[in-house]
Amino acid sequence: MVFGGASEARWQVNDATVWSGDPAGPARELETVREAGAGPERLAQVRAAIDAGDLREAERLLLTFEGRYSQEFLPFIDLGMRITSGHGDASYDGRTLDLDHAVVEESFRLGGALVHRRSWSSFPAGVLCIDLDSTEAIDLELSLDSPLRIARRFENVDGWGIELDVPVDGAPIHEDVVDEPHVYLPSGTATPEGYDPVAVARVAVSSDGRVTARNGILAIDGARRLFIVIASDTQAGSWWNDGGPVSRDGLADRAMQRARRAVDRGADTILEEHRLDAEKVRGGTRLDIGGHRSGTWDVESEVLRGDNDALTATVLAEYGRYLLASSSRDGSPPANLQGQWNSNIRPPWSSNYTLNINTQMNYWPAEVTGLTECVPPLIDLIRTIARQGEAVARELYGARGWVAHHNTDIWGWALPVGMGHGNPSWAIWMAGGTWLAHHLWDHYDFTRDLDYLANAAWPLLRGAAEFGLDWLIDGPSGQLRTIPSTSPENLFRGADGHPESLGESSAMDIALLRSLFERCLLALAALELDDPIANRLCSALARMPQPLLTSDGRIREWGSDETEVDPSHRHLSAVVALFPLDLITPEGTPELAEAAGRYLDVRGPGAMGWSWAWKMALRARLGDGEIARELFIEATHAFDRDPSRLAPLDGSEWGGLLPNLFSTHPPFQIDGNMGFSAALAEMILQSHAGRVHLLPALPRGWPTGSAIGLRARGGFSVDVSWVDGRLVSAMITNLRPDVARTTIVVDGVERDIKLAAGETRSLSVLPANRNG
Repeated sequence: MVFGGASEARWQVNDATVWSGDPAGPARELETVREAGAGPERLAQVRAAIDAGDLREAERLLLTFEGRYSQEFLPFIDLGMRITSGHGDASYDGRTLDLDHAVVEESFRLGGALVHRRSWSSFPAGVLCIDLDSTEAIDLELSLDSPLRIARRFENVDGWGIELDVPVDGAPIHEDVVDEPHVYLPSGTATPEGYDPVAVARVAVSSDGRVTARNGILAIDGARRLFIVIASDTQAGSWWNDGGPVSRDGLADRAMQRARRAVDRGADTILEEHRLDAEKVRGGTRLDIGGHRSGTWDVESEVLRGDNDALTATVLAEYGRYLLASSSRDGSPPANLQGQWNSNIRPPWSSNYTLNINTQMNYWPAEVTGLTECVPPLIDLIRTIARQGEAVARELYGARGWVAHHNTDIWGWALPVGMGHGNPSWAIWMAGGTWLAHHLWDHYDFTRDLDYLANAAWPLLRGAAEFGLDWLIDGPSGQLRTIPSTSPENLFRGADGHPESLGESSAMDIALLRSLFERCLLALAALELDDPIANRLCSALARMPQPLLTSDGRIREWGSDETEVDPSHRHLSAVVALFPLDLITPEGTPELAEAAGRYLDVRGPGAMGWSWAWKMALRARLGDGEIARELFIEATHAFDRDPSRLAPLDGSEWGGLLPNLFSTHPPFQIDGNMGFSAALAEMILQSHAGRVHLLPALPRGWPTGSAIGLRARGGFSVDVSWVDGRLVSAMITNLRPDVARTTIVVDGVERDIKLAAGETRSLSVLPANRNG
C-alpha cells in the first residue's frame, strides 16, 4: 500500500503468509470439540430435536460442535522514507496507478529538485521494489517498523532488515471473551509439533549516494538515484509450499539472497520483467464501456464524483481484475477477505476466508475475465481444507469425504467456529466445502484441461460429493433432506415469533449439492471413468427436492415456507441456483427465473459492496441490465462517513467506495471489488448450458463499448463490440487443442458453431440454425 508523500512517505507491506496460528491448530481443536461430546451420536440427537420442533434443544446441542475460531491474516511491516536534506518547500503531484502494468508512479519537488519515484511488487523476482531518481542530490532515511513483536533487527548495510515473531493464536475482534487477543511463544521457540512462527524482511539498496546504517535507520546521503528492494520469508510460507521447517537464520539468508539478486540485476531489468509478467497474467483481456479504456483518470473528480458511470464501470472492471492479479499468484495463499491489504492488527472477521459468499466472490472474475493464473492458490487452499475436512467429516458427522463450514484460514480450518456461543445461522453451515468445489469444476469448464481435471480436481470433487451423499438422509416424504440446515446468516420467525435459523433442506443446501452431483457426473464422463459413485449420485439426484416457492411466488429460502426476520437481508443464498450456478435460467426454467426475480424484488437494493455485486450478477442472469446498472451506480458512490467505524449488518447504513476505490461498508472487504468485475462481465457475456450469450444484459445507458478476451465455458475466448446498444462485431476463438462446439445467442437468436483447435471465427460468417 503506497501512501506516498514528498518529504515523508510510507509503504505498508504485507506478506500473504503472515498468519497467526500453526499447522497443527485445526487438529488440536477438533480433538477438543470431540472430547466435549460432539459427534455422530449427538448429531442424531440434534436431528431428532429439530424433527420434534424443539429448536432450543437442537441449538443447545449444536453449540457443542463449535470450535474456537479460525486464525488471522496480519499486517507485516511499515517502510518509512524521510527526506532530510533542506530543499525548501515541497510540492507533491500525487500518485498514479497503472492498472495494466501494476506500477505506482509519483512526482514531487523539493526546492529545486524534481523527484520521480516508482513502486512495484515483482512476482518473478519475489520482491517489492522502489526506484527513485532526483535531478539534484538528496539525503534521506529509511526506517522499518511492525505492529508484530520485533525479535531482532539486522543493522548492517549489506543486510538491513527486521525479524518478527508471529502469534501462535489470534482471536477475532468480535470475540471479546478472549482474555489475550494474541498469544506469542518465547522468541525462537517452537510449538510441540516443531513449528517456529517467524517472519523476516530484508532490504537491499543500490545508490550513487553514501549508504550507512545507524540506530535502526538506513541513511542514504547525496543520492540522485536509489533502488530499494524488500524481500520477505516466513515459516508459514515454507509450510504452505510443502517445505520443511527452516531455521530463523535460514529464512533471513534466503530473503537476503533474493533481495541482493534483484538489486544486482538493476531497476530497469526488474521493472521490464515485471511489466511483461503483469501483461501475461492479465491475459490480454480488456473491458471498455463507453470508450474509456485508455487514458489517465482522476479518481476523486472523475471516477468517484463524476457524472459518467460508464467510465466508473470501466475503471472498476479493470481495478477488480488488477486486485485479484496482485493478490493471488502461484506459491502463495489465495486472496482473503481484504485481498492482501489488511492494515489492522485486529482485523474485522480476522481478514481470513469466509466461505458462505466472500471467498467465492473473490474468484468470480478469475475465469471469465482471463485471470486463469490466479486460480491455483484457491485450488491449493481447497486441497488444504480437504485434508483437515476429512477428519472433521468423519469425527463430527460419521461421514465420508471432506467438509468445511463458515470460515477457514491458511491452515485449512474445517470446523464450525463460534466458541460455543456463535449463532447457528452463520456458524452451523456444512456447505462451505460444497460451494468451494464448484470452483474446481469451473476451472476445468473454462479451460477444458483434462490433466487438471483428472489429477487435481476430481479427487477433491469426489470427496466433496461423498460428504454430500452421506449428509443427505431420508425424510418422512421419501425424499432426501439436509438436517440441520441453515441459510447463511439469515433468520426466520418461529411459531412463537422467536428468530430461528435451524430447519431442513434450505434452498442453498439443495442447489449446491444438486449442482455438485451433476458436475461430478460430467467429470466422470469427460474422464471416461467407471466409478461406483456414479450410481449413488444418480440415485440421490432422483430423490432430492425440487425448488419450492413461497405463497407469494418467490423462491423459498427454507424447506418450509417461513417468514423472514429481515426481508431485505444482505445474503442472496436462496437464488444461488441462478448465479453463480446455472440450475435456474430464463430459457430453461422460466417459472423459477420469474420467482427468483420476485425474491430479488423483495430483497431490494443496497447495502454493501459484495451484496450489491451479487445482486448485479443475479439481475444480469435474468437479462435485466437496467436494474444491474442502477445497483452499480448505488454501490460506487463515494463513501463519506468514518471508514474506521464498522457499520451495522442490518443494511440500515449503505457502504460505498473509499478514496482508493476499495469497496467498504465499512469495513473494507475486497470481495465487493472482485464482484463488480465479475458482474460487469456477466452483463456483457454469459456462458452456461452449452450456450454463449453476447450482450445479454446491456443497459441503455452504456450504448457503446467493447470487450476483448473474455472467456466462455467450453474453452473459448470472445471479443465483442457494440454501438448504439447493438452488437457490431464478435470474434470467438477455440482455446482447446481439439475441435469444440457451442451455440452463440444474440438477441434470442441462436447459431451453432464448430471450431477447429485454435480457430477464430467472426460472428458475421457463422451459419444460422435451421430454425432461424
